[in-house]
Amino acid sequence: MKLPNGDRAIVPQQKITGYLLSFNHRDGRSKAAFFSRFGFSADAWQGLAKALRQHAVDHEVSRVEDSPFGTRYVVEGVIITPDQRDPVIRSIWFIETDNEIPRFVTAYPLARE
Repeated sequence: MKLPNGDRAIVPQQKITGYLLSFNHRDGRSKAAFFSRFGFSADAWQGLAKALRQHAVDHEVSRVEDSPFGTRYVVEGVIITPDQRDPVIRSIWFIETDNEIPRFVTAYPLARE
């Protein structure tokens, strides 16, 4: 199964610049180190946002978790990067109850199988 409405997924700028590519964020700094190694930067945050949306469209959902607030979707696979080394990541998306548009939650590296 693919992420429902993955082609309309939302990746807020703050999630990229204030978290995934922030070397100052307590929880995000290790992710910033990871994603920057592959050519992503906060100055060009739209590149990572686009790559994350494409990741969600290209790969199957590996896990679905329901909650009273909506549904969480886990997507795993390679992400296309500026330096073309294309690591494997897990991205998390959430669709709120009574909504149909997925919103990006987080992403982190996975070991290649």
